[in-house]
Amino acid sequence: MPKNKKRNTPHRGGSAGGGGSGAAAATAATAGGQHRNVQPFSDEDASIETMSHCSGYSDPSSFAEDGPEVLDEEGTQEDLEYKLKGLIDLTLDKSAKTRQAALEGIKNALASKMLYEFILERRMTLTDSIERCLKKGKSDEQRAAAALASVLCIQLGPGIESEEILKTLGPILKKIICDGSASIQARQTCATCFGVCCFIATDDITELYSTLECLENIFTKSYLKEKDTTVICSTPNTVLHISSLLAWTLLLTICPINEVKKKLEMHFHKLPSLLSCDDVNMRIAAGESLALLFELARGIESDFFYEDMESLTQMLRALATDGNKHRAKVDKRKQRSVFRDVLRAVEERDFPTETIKFGPERMYIDCWVKKHTYDTFKEVLGSGMQYHLQSNEFLRNVFELGPPVMLDAATLKTMKISRFERHLYNSAAFKARTKARSKCRDKRADVGEFF
Repeated sequence: MPKNKKRNTPHRGGSAGGGGSGAAAATAATAGGQHRNVQPFSDEDASIETMSHCSGYSDPSSFAEDGPEVLDEEGTQEDLEYKLKGLIDLTLDKSAKTRQAALEGIKNALASKMLYEFILERRMTLTDSIERCLKKGKSDEQRAAAALASVLCIQLGPGIESEEILKTLGPILKKIICDGSASIQARQTCATCFGVCCFIATDDITELYSTLECLENIFTKSYLKEKDTTVICSTPNTVLHISSLLAWTLLLTICPINEVKKKLEMHFHKLPSLLSCDDVNMRIAAGESLALLFELARGIESDFFYEDMESLTQMLRALATDGNKHRAKVDKRKQRSVFRDVLRAVEERDFPTETIKFGPERMYIDCWVKKHTYDTFKEVLGSGMQYHLQSNEFLRNVFELGPPVMLDAATLKTMKISRFERHLYNSAAFKARTKARSKCRDKRADVGEFF
């Protein structure tokens, strides 16, 4: 190739001309200090088309990779808000990939840091963007929009602001969940979002019951029918049914006692059929939901009696000691661990207390309701769960942790482990495990030679 043509060739990773440059700009920008050198837009440059080509505004991947540490160490609050304003604008971009990347970037930022005041001022803009992406977007964009809606409500907590978001997005989420032609993955994320937003925001009991009914209509399709065999075969819809069941179980924990009794009568004798599903995640979801239902029932009536207790405990014991060779080892190990706890809950009314540490605090998970609530919000917030447990007043109220503990900068600095220190720690642990495995292999080799 002639030298003059080589000079005109765009650098690798740069944006060449063409229709897809907006998406590339939103996802391929470099992380770190490069954002600080970005100059504010002038009025002439403030169009959506211009923003879609500006990598300094659109680096959602940096939030996913670095999390809250980079937000604290490398950027000030102003830097973060500047980036987020650009990402909010990019949710209106013409490119679907750019919109999706912007939604994911905002979600990751909100999961990593409390930005209540910033979000409060822009909640209507964000809600409009989420609504537009849910209505007009395809599968991945709908998933990103629903995930952002969940985190948005977690940031705002219960109140009129979250109620407005649920009032706007609720009918759209319900429509997607019930739409058989929509993507299964989008319906799955929308089911989780619908449950979480309703848990946080709903103040209308009829809306709560309507949401429960919507989710019931989904997961009950997995129930064992009379004409079926003893095993439920999984389908592509199984992941949707699992998410709907877990969201339904979450909402059941905030229902009035009369409604809980009604739901127990409806589902107590049908839910165990899901334990025979050939999908391990469905079996686990059904087992944990059953344990939670037993806990609720015994909370209402201490002498609660379950008619089919013997057959249920036999089924649970079989799953807790499952050794079927046709199942993967990882699945069997995970299943046995969960169902040992479920069996103890059903038979002995016992729960193995777990301790969650975050900063200088710790939280004890001592019941199935608390465990299920924690697992749900952990799924939504990911690695940001610990930060929100420290700072988010709504979550602290849910788990009865009291007001946030105020720590000075010096204390926070001593608690924080740098990336380099964490890397050294992980390397040392890896070397120790490798050494231990080598010794173990050597011993097996010696025994083999001896025989």
